[in-house]
Amino acid sequence: MSHILIVDDERDIRELVSEILRDEGYATRLAANSDEAMGAIRSEQPALVVLDLWLKDSQLDGIGILMAIKRDHPEIPVVIISGHGNIEIAVAAIKKGAYDFIEKPFNIDQLLVVIGRAMETARLRRENMDLRKRDGASGVMIGHGAAMKVLRSQLSKVTRSNGRILLTGPAGSGKEVAARFIHANSNRAEAPFVTVACASIEPERMEAVLFGQESSTLGILPGLLEQADGGILYLDEVADMPQGTQSKILRVLVDQTFTREGGGEKVRVDLRVISSTTRDLRREIGAGRFRQELYDRLNVVPVQVPSLEERREDIPALAEHFIALLHQSQGLPRRTLSDEAEAQLQAMSWPGNIRQLRNVIERALILGEGAGPIEARELHGDGSGEEGEGRVVLSGGLATLPLREARELFEREYLLTQINRFGGNISRTAAFVGMERSALHRKLKSLGVNTAALSGSRSRETGEA
Repeated sequence: MSHILIVDDERDIRELVSEILRDEGYATRLAANSDEAMGAIRSEQPALVVLDLWLKDSQLDGIGILMAIKRDHPEIPVVIISGHGNIEIAVAAIKKGAYDFIEKPFNIDQLLVVIGRAMETARLRRENMDLRKRDGASGVMIGHGAAMKVLRSQLSKVTRSNGRILLTGPAGSGKEVAARFIHANSNRAEAPFVTVACASIEPERMEAVLFGQESSTLGILPGLLEQADGGILYLDEVADMPQGTQSKILRVLVDQTFTREGGGEKVRVDLRVISSTTRDLRREIGAGRFRQELYDRLNVVPVQVPSLEERREDIPALAEHFIALLHQSQGLPRRTLSDEAEAQLQAMSWPGNIRQLRNVIERALILGEGAGPIEARELHGDGSGEEGEGRVVLSGGLATLPLREARELFEREYLLTQINRFGGNISRTAAFVGMERSALHRKLKSLGVNTAALSGSRSRETGEA
């Protein structure tokens, strides 16, 4: 879509506008009436249409062509030009979806500014659509552990319906991935998937973002509800939606209509709504922060998304997925995981869930020690509280051993660390670890530690290390 279509019944005007735009580097095509205009659009979709309102010898006037374009190709911006301009005509054209209105005889600089802005707006919309399509790949569900099988089974049952779904689970557990899985496998897969980040939109801007705006100066600025028409609207962290907006969204859920800010006409949409939250919405209702009626509408099918710690068997597959993804998107090395690193990942605590895992993998690839397998030592330093709630993080090597061997290795290293801490003083070590001195000697002997050779530095050991 690289050219501009100019539709005007006056040949001189068509050619003048074309010459101006060509001088600015735009490619153009020309049409004198509705048949030529619609034929040109069917043969090759333009980036923008410059459209005269009054067309002689034409089946459709400018408003008719505008409505046809907005019905079949709503992404194409239309700039109206007319020699019969007045406020009423301009408002009518903008309400029908025109980007802007310019009165003849027009100022060349004004025309170029309006067309430049319209082209930029169209470009941004196309980029957003492309991003949404590419984001569809994030709807791939990684893992085949027991918790994942249950989740995939639940989601598969709801993909073909239009029932509203409430996804719950801790932050970073993959609720949006679950929502995108539903979208990708539903009969709305080719339609938009639009995310409303309730926690990041300023409360005073929420309704304009959702419902759009309408004015004689700005024209129609569609909101996220219109952008999601025919597809899925995903309300991320719905508990953060302002209470005033909650009642208006409730109305949309009931009758699928709303009014833009500043507008008077009802806009009808066809939406499937999926919402998510990390909070207990019943508690939010009890505290007066969330509407019971909205909860009842959203919670038709509740689905719990498990934390990463509930699906540890999926961690290697997720790590490999992130390595491949980061290689493709950022050019980071495509390394494998060593057995020790894999065990380390499965032994770690994951308060940040899948998001934290991705960060750990990305850091290891950025700060990597070569092109070989990622080693367990490269996975430290996350700073995300892996030792939270009193848990001990096992080293990768320890996590790969059977229980008996792991226990012996841990006891040996632990006791040697304490002995060195107390300068080789067995009595002080025994008091600290809570053992009788004679019992500590027996334990050290059974672990292959030569107590007679202990010193203030690292003790010497008998047997193999």
